[in-house]
Amino acid sequence: MRELSQLIDVEEPAWPELRETLDASPASVAVLPPDSDLGRASILQLQVTARSYLGAVVLHCGGLLVDDGWLRVFGSPARGAAHGVPGLARVNQFPETFDPAWRPETGLVVAQDVLGGVFAVNGAAPVNAGQPGEVVYFAPDSLRWEALGVGHSTWLAWLVSGALDEFYADLRWPGWHEEVRTLGGDQGLSLFPPLWSAEARQDISATSRRAVPMGELLGVARDSCRQFDGVDPGFLGAV
Repeated sequence: MRELSQLIDVEEPAWPELRETLDASPASVAVLPPDSDLGRASILQLQVTARSYLGAVVLHCGGLLVDDGWLRVFGSPARGAAHGVPGLARVNQFPETFDPAWRPETGLVVAQDVLGGVFAVNGAAPVNAGQPGEVVYFAPDSLRWEALGVGHSTWLAWLVSGALDEFYADLRWPGWHEEVRTLGGDQGLSLFPPLWSAEARQDISATSRRAVPMGELLGVARDSCRQFDGVDPGFLGAV
């Protein structure tokens, strides 16, 4: 078990490099202000170092809003931040105080999108797709986990490279920017007919959309998985 100083006082910390990557991103990326105490507590609980992108985000960043908030990458947000994006510790239900025995064994939820999609880093005992340490995505249109074949640092660099336009090509509609900008950081968009339906797949722009709490959106997705496939997708994040 490493002490806090061993995790943050490192050679070649990742934040300067990551900050340059974020500043040079062709996508819209807002870097939210951090809470330093929460960041230090979170990196201690995770037992990752500041040399990693995950450690850098948790320690130096309140979170990232990518593509006008379509995707929320979780960090350690300052209390009362205007956007209301929850922190990584809250989303993953970290212990109130440091617990050396606690680990996100199945996976660590690192980001969510406004449609109820979830990005997670597989833990030591993943119950879904992929290998330990691999980033996986819970797709709200298929209600299944998909392995992305990369680790967290490569994934984070990819998503701010402008690649989300292609990744979400079939899940966006004309005017989505304006709808997403009005959402709070703990809200998502509920579509009817739902994303996994034939009607939505045929013409997503024809769906009706309303803002709902992310917890409600994820709960509906989880219930739908159980109903259709008889399979529980597992933890999607506490928001």
